[in-house]
Amino acid sequence: MKVRRYLRGSGRVLAFVFVASVIWLLFDMAALRLSINDENSRILKERVVRDRELLKKHSRAAHEDALVRKSWDEGFFNVYLSNQIPLDRAIPDTRPESCAQTLVHDDLPSTSVIFCFVDEVWSTLLRSVHSVLNRSPPHLLEEIILVDDFSTKEYLKAPLDKYMSQFPKVRIIRLRERQGLIRARLAGAAAAKGEVLTFLDSHVECNVGWLEPLLERIYMDRRKVPCPVIEVINDKDMSYMLVDNFQRGIFRWPLVFGWSPLPEACVILNGSPFLCCRCPVMAGGLFSIDKKYFYELGAYDSGLDVWGGENMEISFKIWMCGGEIEIIPCSRVGHIFRGQNPYKFPKDRQKTVERNLARVAEVWLDEYKDLFYGHGYHHLLDKSVIDIGDLSEQIELRRQLKCKSFKWYLENVYPDMNAPLAKAEGLVCGWIHLVPRFLTSQPWSDRLVSHRYLISQLFNYTWMRAIRQQDLCVSSFNRSVSLQTCDNTKAELRWYHKSSDSTLVGFSLPSCRL
Repeated sequence: MKVRRYLRGSGRVLAFVFVASVIWLLFDMAALRLSINDENSRILKERVVRDRELLKKHSRAAHEDALVRKSWDEGFFNVYLSNQIPLDRAIPDTRPESCAQTLVHDDLPSTSVIFCFVDEVWSTLLRSVHSVLNRSPPHLLEEIILVDDFSTKEYLKAPLDKYMSQFPKVRIIRLRERQGLIRARLAGAAAAKGEVLTFLDSHVECNVGWLEPLLERIYMDRRKVPCPVIEVINDKDMSYMLVDNFQRGIFRWPLVFGWSPLPEACVILNGSPFLCCRCPVMAGGLFSIDKKYFYELGAYDSGLDVWGGENMEISFKIWMCGGEIEIIPCSRVGHIFRGQNPYKFPKDRQKTVERNLARVAEVWLDEYKDLFYGHGYHHLLDKSVIDIGDLSEQIELRRQLKCKSFKWYLENVYPDMNAPLAKAEGLVCGWIHLVPRFLTSQPWSDRLVSHRYLISQLFNYTWMRAIRQQDLCVSSFNRSVSLQTCDNTKAELRWYHKSSDSTLVGFSLPSCRL
């Protein structure tokens, strides 16, 4: 009765409010729990999505890395990335600021740009061509000649013909057998219609205003052979990299090409970027030359095989026969430098290069050829080991052109080169004491200033590792020492310098000091 009375009137209202509050609280608790579950679920879902995206990203990166590795050997650079980059991509203008304001003559000669290639990567070959078409004044670009040195890749056959057919200035010459870079360039030059020949590698990108400064130098003097500043296209990420330290091409013994910083005074003279520095040896892949002058010089030595040494040969020829090679700061061309050469040689690579260098040495180095042979190429003197071919045509060409001596080249073009003595005979061996019994069998022993038991004579230790006095050389055979007529092909006439105690080893000569 009390409860029923309590629930009447205002008590009933309070009870209702209490029950409603409890129910609402239960609903809130349920909703909160559901909300917490939803939040946990959302976080869990986001984590799953994020992990899934990371997994996809890693999988994609791993897949791309696999593709990069798989295609690397095709060109020994990042071929996969190169194929993703536009063929006519923009690159930064890396010229000195004054280049853009420099005026050039309005009647510059026209040029034929010659690309020689064999099994070149599709994207880099096309990007090379596009860079020339896009950044060369049309009235100066006579044509682009692509010389196919008997490529085996199918995409370089009909697909390349079809692609290039859209460009009226591009034509393709196909060699019927593998000839090599040197003869491929000769084939391109023979077909060229331009007044100037411009040779480029097939994995480059020409920069803004690259052509005019080259043609300007030839316009001023047809015997000048200008080369662009060669900048770097990174072989891993294909980025175009500025070269802010100018370099010139040089050589080191035994005729190994290298780079050396330019003297500061050569970079820009009198505020004019066109007054450029002389270059002792061109890199060989990128340069312009007046076509008539190219043939006046005899072009490339056609006796050189495939590749190697051609840059030395044409550089010595240009300098010694009245021309000049220059580096042009306002002309910039990017080049993919690779750690390995991807191209197959039709012959043994090492023997081909050695043979070419021996031809260059015999024709152009005069008495300094001993320095070449003396740095590890003795074996090339043996004609049974390698035949360097007939040199009479090249020697006669040099005579007709009235070319200067290699000594002149070293003194006037490359004076900082270390080339000791005109005869290339470097170190005086001092006084050599030989016991007479070793000489009695020799018919020319009277050539020596002798004593009854001791003979003393001044000899030279040459770069050919011979101990020489005029035309006689000391021979070591079966622990005997004798004199023989010098012959650079004979191993028994070679002596090796031991730097530890300054003796010569072939047979013990303890009194021979360097």
